[in-house]
Amino acid sequence: MADRNLFTDKVKITIKSGDGGDGMNSFKSYKGKPACGPDGGDGGNGGNIYIKADASINDLLSFRYVSKYVAGDGERGGTNKCFGRGGDDVIIKVPLGTVVKDFETDTVIADMFEDGETKLIAEGGRGGKGNVRFTTSRRHAPNFAQKGEKTEPHVLALELKVIADVGIIGFPNVGKSTLLSKISAAKPKIANYHFTTLSPNLGVVKYYDNSFVAADIPGLIEGAASGAGLGHDFLRHIERTRMLVHVIDVSGVEGRDPVEDFKKINSELKVYSKKLAALPQIIVLNKCDIYGAEENVKAFKNKYRRRYKIFTVTAVSSEGTEELIEGIFNKLKTLPSVQRVESDESFTYRKSGNLGFEIYMDGDVYVIVGTLVDMLCRNVVLNDPDSMAYFQKILREKGVITQLEKMGIKENDTISIGDVEFEYIP
Repeated sequence: MADRNLFTDKVKITIKSGDGGDGMNSFKSYKGKPACGPDGGDGGNGGNIYIKADASINDLLSFRYVSKYVAGDGERGGTNKCFGRGGDDVIIKVPLGTVVKDFETDTVIADMFEDGETKLIAEGGRGGKGNVRFTTSRRHAPNFAQKGEKTEPHVLALELKVIADVGIIGFPNVGKSTLLSKISAAKPKIANYHFTTLSPNLGVVKYYDNSFVAADIPGLIEGAASGAGLGHDFLRHIERTRMLVHVIDVSGVEGRDPVEDFKKINSELKVYSKKLAALPQIIVLNKCDIYGAEENVKAFKNKYRRRYKIFTVTAVSSEGTEELIEGIFNKLKTLPSVQRVESDESFTYRKSGNLGFEIYMDGDVYVIVGTLVDMLCRNVVLNDPDSMAYFQKILREKGVITQLEKMGIKENDTISIGDVEFEYIP
């Protein structure tokens, strides 16, 4: 069973976008004229993490060997107002049909549906501001700079759900792979024993100037929805198909009843997902050339011909496959196209949501900087009483006032936020 491990359709990975670089605290200096003025540049932004769909990748096997992805950190700002270099981005390539989830909350972040589709997953930290950015009309020589934003690692679950119009299902060794090989150019492994197929096989089926994609789904047996056999591993691959082709060994050579086989597989679909069980089905009675199959065909058709479209084929010789292809195509014309898994398209791990602050002493002035300050400067109108009340409320809720008191601030001491200075009144 070692070959089973060669196909990987569900993995867990850790990602971390880059930290922002620190701003530079420096001053111009010339020979004989030290400290001529601030010239510290901003730190570079950290690198982002992207996920990209790539049609040339078939499964998630590579993530078994590399499961941690870290973007580059931004560099520290330089002297002479030079910006630090931004961190390198990381692009994680995944096969088409990969559903990306937040591991802790199970939130669906993206369904990588089309070749080349790219999604920003984690935003890098912003670079800190250099001391030149803190000069004001009253503060000519700030002796501090802002630190870059730090980012946190996140764990993602990647789950591959094959994108196909038709899912071919049935018990092991009923001829699913043989049928796929006869109606398409796919070349799946075929042998006369159970569980020959250990991964979904895709094939493009041509019908005149049209085509559709069929997937041979392996390993369904009784108890598959509860983990028996290989079925539990691969049931997810038919969740997004438009219809099912249910292949049944009608010969009965293995001692099984075709009607009971049909009931058992449909029971497994219903246990796993009511939506899956409700998909339209076409029934394919295979191995009709074997002695004794004729009576089983009659019995099966008598029971189900009013509810299902039934085709009789001998897949190994291709007999009946042309009529089957036509029947599948005509059914597909009446069905909606393959749908994406619903996801939160706006979801991105963003550092900007974490409002932080730092407090520096510039002489006897308490200078507050950070993302909290950036937000307040954008949203507060200082000559509006309601806006000022909100401003004071945020400073208390975020712990700014507590931190100032720990640093020993006294009544009437000066506080500087952005371009504004005001006196502290307890």
